[in-house]
Amino acid sequence: MNKEAKLIFLREDKKIYRDGDELIKVFEANYSKANILNEALNHARVEETDLNVPKIRSIEVVDGRWAIILDYIDGVTLQSLMDAHPEKEDEYLNLFVDLQMSVLSRKVPMLNKLKDKMQAKISSTDLDATTRYDLHTRLDSMPKHAHLCHGDFNPTNVIITSDGTPYIIDWSHATQGNSSADVARSYLLFYLAGKKELGDKYLKLYCKKSDTAIQYVQRWIPIVAASRMVKAKPEELEFLRSWIEVVDYQ
Repeated sequence: MNKEAKLIFLREDKKIYRDGDELIKVFEANYSKANILNEALNHARVEETDLNVPKIRSIEVVDGRWAIILDYIDGVTLQSLMDAHPEKEDEYLNLFVDLQMSVLSRKVPMLNKLKDKMQAKISSTDLDATTRYDLHTRLDSMPKHAHLCHGDFNPTNVIITSDGTPYIIDWSHATQGNSSADVARSYLLFYLAGKKELGDKYLKLYCKKSDTAIQYVQRWIPIVAASRMVKAKPEELEFLRSWIEVVDYQ
């Protein structure tokens, strides 16, 4: 990595740099090598679809740390556009839903199963045994699908280039499974970002466009909330527990 590389994003477990037309995601030394390689594999499998995603160029060791090197997509996030132009909220939300429906229409059969991942995460929570049993049972009863699920689909993971082309980034959580589970996760992400009204508008719009019953997506919310608890921020836990405690929706 060149000395001119610019740090553009910092998280507790990784640093992301721009080096010319490359994006370099450098993981901390204690980050699981298996998880890094699995993230790269997930991304590479999604690349084989016709979706607009940055391409992986290489996987390297940079200064003793594993790194994934990808194309740098020059643009702004959809979230930034929504913040800068609130008068265009409906236009941007329509684009967001259309992109998600496009993702969910794809099949990537080599990806891990969403249900398996969620079952494992529910087992790893500190919820009591009765609650875990109820969640496992509900998850097992949900229809089994094999749609491409992003796993973290929110406006910060959509980049719009100067010519208006949308790119979808961050495929580390990609799985194959039920579309409505991915929609329920996006809905919760709006709430966790403090955008309750936008989240409600998003859910109604998605369900209208996809001809999906809102009640069906809502059935997934306690399951999705529980699966997120494992790596949730401390300030998110109370909110997630409140969703898990909801049994019936009107």
